[in-house]
Amino acid sequence: MGEQVNPFDEASSVADNPKTASIGSSVIPIVNRLQDIFAPLGGSFPKINLPQVAVIGSQSSGKSSVLEALVGRDFLPRGSDICTRRPLVLQLEHRPRRPNTDDDREWGEFLHLPEKRFYDFSAIRREIQAETEREAGTNKGVSDKQIRLKISSPNVLNITLVDLPGMTKVPVGDQPSDIEARIRTMIMSYIKHETCVILAVSPANSDLATSDALQMARAADPAGSRTIGVITKLDIMDRGTDARNFLLGRVIPLRLGYIGVVNRSQEDINQDWSIVEALNYEENFFHNHPVYHGLSDQCGIPQLANKLNKILEQHIRTVLPRLKAELNSQMVAVVKEIRTYGEDIESKAEQGAVLLNILTRFCKAFSHMLDGRSREMSTTELSGGARIHYIFESIFVKSLEEVDPCDGFTDKDIQTAIENATGPKDALFVPDEPFEVLIRRQIARLLDPSLQCLRFVYEELIKMSRACEATEMQRFPVLRRSVDEVMGKFLCDGVKPAERMIANIVEMEMDYINTSHPNFLSGSKAVELAMQHLKSTKGSRPQLNNDKPPSSGNSTGRTSGISSLFGGSESRISSGGSSSSKSFGEPMHDVVHLPTTVQLREPPALLRLSGVHTEQQELEIIVIKLLLRSYYDIVRKKIQDFVPKAIMHFLVNHTKRNLLSTFIQKLYRENLFEEMLHVQDDTVVKRKRTREMFQVLQQAVQTLEEVDSEVTSRSSISSSSIDTATGLPKIQGLSSPIYTTSNSDISSHTPSLNSFKSHRLLHSWE
Repeated sequence: MGEQVNPFDEASSVADNPKTASIGSSVIPIVNRLQDIFAPLGGSFPKINLPQVAVIGSQSSGKSSVLEALVGRDFLPRGSDICTRRPLVLQLEHRPRRPNTDDDREWGEFLHLPEKRFYDFSAIRREIQAETEREAGTNKGVSDKQIRLKISSPNVLNITLVDLPGMTKVPVGDQPSDIEARIRTMIMSYIKHETCVILAVSPANSDLATSDALQMARAADPAGSRTIGVITKLDIMDRGTDARNFLLGRVIPLRLGYIGVVNRSQEDINQDWSIVEALNYEENFFHNHPVYHGLSDQCGIPQLANKLNKILEQHIRTVLPRLKAELNSQMVAVVKEIRTYGEDIESKAEQGAVLLNILTRFCKAFSHMLDGRSREMSTTELSGGARIHYIFESIFVKSLEEVDPCDGFTDKDIQTAIENATGPKDALFVPDEPFEVLIRRQIARLLDPSLQCLRFVYEELIKMSRACEATEMQRFPVLRRSVDEVMGKFLCDGVKPAERMIANIVEMEMDYINTSHPNFLSGSKAVELAMQHLKSTKGSRPQLNNDKPPSSGNSTGRTSGISSLFGGSESRISSGGSSSSKSFGEPMHDVVHLPTTVQLREPPALLRLSGVHTEQQELEIIVIKLLLRSYYDIVRKKIQDFVPKAIMHFLVNHTKRNLLSTFIQKLYRENLFEEMLHVQDDTVVKRKRTREMFQVLQQAVQTLEEVDSEVTSRSSISSSSIDTATGLPKIQGLSSPIYTTSNSDISSHTPSLNSFKSHRLLHSWE
């Protein structure tokens, strides 16, 4: 075959040229470093999506051959079934050549075996196989846990790729029945992110229009703005067919275009055909092919390597500002979390200072919340002292105002009380006893809502105490429980005197009915108002009953006023002076035949008045109601005023004044310091993990800052070659109408600056 020439030598010389070494020489290694920084934390770290190239394709699509060709060495497991069973993060690191040194040797290094370099690429293959089996088993199992491999060589360009398991439809070995769905889910978890460039590998000897890789890429990247198509096995297509239309993007357009490659067959591998020989064969195949000869910039592994390098480099530059902002945001969150865990405390003096500081801050936060001076004041809902004020004014006071003083008894109940108060005789005037009995009953009803108001305030104080727990207290569960216990007992102790005071206030009002109160309605005024009410409702003034009561009148009825003294006298006066009539006290000795004895009905065990009232009784009922309303209104206002005062004095303000001293008395003891500040084991673990996260983030931010100025200074270079829609570079040969020139034009020269600008305008218009 003659002298074998490595097609990568040209690419390597370009990378080694100081004028062009900036391509991918700074930002891609930075991302590689960031991946290495974040990798040890695994799933314990918040997900940061770094820029990378994900290689997807079905089984036997030629993914492994493409990757080995990019590296230039055989290092991946081979077989007839699924070979890639764990995601392989492959970092290709270009190392400049140094003459007269041993640094030109290529080597690989696994993240799980740091500081161990593999110079034998067969050993790299065996380690990949062994590490895969350690996690996924030996019988075709699949795992989503990554293997990270760095290959350093002067023969590669800076590229980072993720080789994902090939899509399959039929499970084999220990694979679950839903292996296809699992692999597709794994692939989608990588390619769905905007930071990921998709390398969709499809074999040319199958129906490219139904390629699994292109379908998956379209699902994750509908616009095709970050997908590169790779068509493999172009040399074994059916005779008379070619992939020209696919390479030109006329079938499935992709903004980043397609690259066609030729793979080694299994027979070539069995015959130990080297990668260099395969690349030379590929170069000769495309050079001599009548169709692909004119598409030389879209064919071959070297073209793919250069394209990946440029696209990934520009893609990284585009997402670096957003990545830096995301890292800074994560750092702020981690710093806040670190503060919640605090530092290790050893000496008694430090423990005492920390404990006193926590208790003092707790009491200060509690007082500020009560007084409305909290720094974390809400603007969406009432909190702290405002809620207590709402309880007093909008719940307690308003509820008492809505109570009817005569609620709970009827007119019949009032009349019964009046009758019972007169005893065995009629009263000339409305007695005081019914009024006092009824008003005491209504005053007693004020006790329950007053105690409910106290309970509401107590519950609000409990809520406030929990809301005021300092951040440092979260890491000391014993102290937190102790503070809750002391606070609960302290508030309960404050509730008791408040309860007694409220009960005393109500009892005082019940014990002495002060009818001399200046705001109390007088009896004469009440009678006047009652008579006016009757007159307005019945059209006539109520009059005293001076008529002769009917002989069959209700014996339980009661007459009022002066008439009761003379009622029924006419019934005992003889109308005709009959000799047969006798005086009431005269003995009836001459009566021979006495009539039958009159039998009286026995009074019932439960004696109640009928619901029919005389005008006088209605007048009395109205008078009692007016007096009840007048006096109840006086007592209600007193209760509305005194109950909140009692609660504030005995509970709320007492808590503000004495809470800190109570905490110091109960908890600030030297023999309790260690117990109060005991940290749980899981908190220690979280503190250690969070500090590691902070160090990782700090290292990552510093890594980005090292090249921040460089990225800024280079951001203006080749700005005309950037696609404004995607932030990715425009590559010659992409699927766009501007590349529909003849094959000779594509291969013979590069468009001038003016034509390139016109192409950009045309591209933007389309």
